[in-house]
Amino acid sequence: MKLIKYMLIMSCSLLLMTACEKDNTGDTSFVETTVAPDALALTFDITQDNTGKVTITPNSNGAVTYSVYFGDGTIAPAGVYPGKSAQHNYAEGAYTVRVVAHGAGGQTTEITKPLTVTFRVPENFVAVTDIDASNNYKLNVSAEALYETNFRVTFGDAPNEVPRSFLQGETVNHVYTATGSYTVKIVAVSGGAATAEIIRTINIVDPVLLPLSFESPTLNYAFANFDGGNSTVISNPQVSGINTSTKVVRMIKNAGQSWGGSLIPLSSPIDFSTNKFFRMKVFSPRVGARVLLKVENATNNGINFEKEVTTTVANKWDDLVFDYSSINTTNQYHKIVLIFDNGTAGDGSPNFTFLLDDIRLEATPGITFPVTFENALIVNDWGGFGGANAGVINNPQSSGINTSAKVGRMIKGAPETWAGAFTSMSVPINFVSGANTIKMKVYSPRIGARILFKVENLTNGGIAMENEQTTTVANAWQELTFTFNVNTANSYQKIVLFMDNGNAGDGSPNFTFLFDDITLN
Repeated sequence: MKLIKYMLIMSCSLLLMTACEKDNTGDTSFVETTVAPDALALTFDITQDNTGKVTITPNSNGAVTYSVYFGDGTIAPAGVYPGKSAQHNYAEGAYTVRVVAHGAGGQTTEITKPLTVTFRVPENFVAVTDIDASNNYKLNVSAEALYETNFRVTFGDAPNEVPRSFLQGETVNHVYTATGSYTVKIVAVSGGAATAEIIRTINIVDPVLLPLSFESPTLNYAFANFDGGNSTVISNPQVSGINTSTKVVRMIKNAGQSWGGSLIPLSSPIDFSTNKFFRMKVFSPRVGARVLLKVENATNNGINFEKEVTTTVANKWDDLVFDYSSINTTNQYHKIVLIFDNGTAGDGSPNFTFLLDDIRLEATPGITFPVTFENALIVNDWGGFGGANAGVINNPQSSGINTSAKVGRMIKGAPETWAGAFTSMSVPINFVSGANTIKMKVYSPRIGARILFKVENLTNGGIAMENEQTTTVANAWQELTFTFNVNTANSYQKIVLFMDNGNAGDGSPNFTFLFDDITLN
């Protein structure tokens, strides 16, 4: 509106001059007395946020408007009124700004002035470089800074590497192909020549830590063998039962010492602060082989702790438990030492060839066969349903074939005829293909009680097998045998018991049953 106002003033002035010519026979004194704008100057106000925004303010005497030419290739000038400014975003560089001042009579005056735009170095620059939690070879990079336009990163593992660009709020990643130390450079770009950079040394390591599954294609499972023992990682030759993994360790005990074995060093001390039970899957050629698992200090093998257990099955995978609950946790232990058939010299034959896998630490021993209820550290959590409840008690009938201290008790209450209780094993039941038997000692208040033993998949109750037997004695312990024809393609990890199946209980002594010593045979 102000521009229109100024133009109307100029138009009216011209009309008046024309009228004067007609009335005063050519008097042009008004136009002749107007002068071009003078004292023309301009100022620049350059922002310091690396946007390149410049405020251009012209000033003069006698100008009614200004034309500002930015000098950066922009063709059309900006019109500016007296007392006002023009704003323009420049790239970093040097420019010549030209301003033309227009007077009321059409006269003009112009001026040029050099303009230099420089960007400041990015500030408060922070870069985050983290090894990915799921991949020891993967590096994640992010960054933030003030006055940046973007970031560039090189990961230091290739010659003539082309930097990768990313924005604030983004994360870029890179997967290295080998362990080692790499120089990573992150550059914050200002939009001009000014930059800031952070350089870091990234160490890519692939530590050998618990649990040991032996599945990693990059880890160096460096066993040190001694006195006849020889351990190597191989493809699993016995994919069956509780162990269908791809890789396992084979230990061949050759002639040498009776204590011949192998050890594997870990990258960090073993943390026994919470978990104190080692578990290890073992495939033994025979029952009764003594398996010793020992831990040692990295530099002083006199600082050690060991436990030995005995294999209970032959030519099938078993999950052995080593109780480390009494270990001195103030010491540091870095090495795992394994000795198979400890005390007997090997001969390198199949009879002295063992497989092992999945060495891990757990908080409790877990429920495995045989289920005896004697270990106070094992949480025997039996869940009841349909009116029954079950738990572990002191043996109230220590006699006959069962003089153990602890037994399971199920009290069958109303209302369901199928009331029972269940528990979950710590690992799938180690069935073999074909016929399998599970034995259980039962103390029944009467003859003819139907005892149903059922096994189920841990998450899918539709995958199940069951077998029912009938008690033949009353008020005495007897051992029942349940036979299953197993499809080993399925996994069974849950045990379900039904006492006096088909009859509704009333919670009385007549519906109170004891059970113990559940074994897989």
